[in-house]
Amino acid sequence: MDSKIRKGIVLAGGSGTRLYPATISVSKQLLPVYDKPMVYYPLSVLMLAGIKDVAIITTPHDKLQFQNLLGDGKQWGMSIEFIEQQRPEGLAQAYVLAEEFLDGQASTMILGDNIYYGHNFIDDVRSASAEGRGGTIFGYQVADPNRYGVVEFNSDGRVIGIEEKPADPKSNVAITGLYLLDGTAPTRAKDIKKSERGELEIISLLESYLEEGTLKLKSIGRGTAWLDTGTHASLLDAGNFVRTIQKRQGMQIGCLEEIALANGWISKEELKNTMQRYGENDYKIYLRGLC
Repeated sequence: MDSKIRKGIVLAGGSGTRLYPATISVSKQLLPVYDKPMVYYPLSVLMLAGIKDVAIITTPHDKLQFQNLLGDGKQWGMSIEFIEQQRPEGLAQAYVLAEEFLDGQASTMILGDNIYYGHNFIDDVRSASAEGRGGTIFGYQVADPNRYGVVEFNSDGRVIGIEEKPADPKSNVAITGLYLLDGTAPTRAKDIKKSERGELEIISLLESYLEEGTLKLKSIGRGTAWLDTGTHASLLDAGNFVRTIQKRQGMQIGCLEEIALANGWISKEELKNTMQRYGENDYKIYLRGLC
């Protein structure tokens, strides 16, 4: 599981207005996706990629709730710290806020409302994390590309441009909420000029890598599901998806204790201690089976 990227970021800030009134008083990343808080799913991706050192970027209002849920991460053999985002000013702002945490190291950032599920997906993330200089993004074919950042290709299939929510998309390949960027990302983010909507756009940050020829695109295959839970309908769809897979296979998606145990980050005795907090329910029964 060793890789060059050992730092992870979960961006769990923002106001979640698309999910109002459900998120007026609580972060959307704390809402349940079937049987687990939403933030468990992106955090599980980082863990599966072998990343133990993670920063959660969230609002001052929601910080305490995230701390109550995740603690310092030791129960999973991790180190989790929290960075406050006073105002949401674009996805690229995360790298400015996390500059001290990153300390010049490469990182994997994942959006807190994104869910990935697929057999070979993590292998692609691990291989990308070992590539060193530059950046890697993940493309996914969608039916409605005008809702996303979209990749433009030349006749040879090489990425030549990225557009944010284009009226006339040049492809149907959307950029998902997972970014593997080298240690120069914070400096690049600080050099970005804010867009008309007053944000540091992630597209602008990625373009700085593209212009120097160091941005790579990995395509997510048809066997992997990418779910964005930013609307009421997509949140319900994600919950139904997780329930269907878990019920069919009898295995959990996004179970942090199971991943930590498989990674060798915790022992079975430590797992037994951790699972006492869950009361008597199906999740605890599943953890008991792991022991």
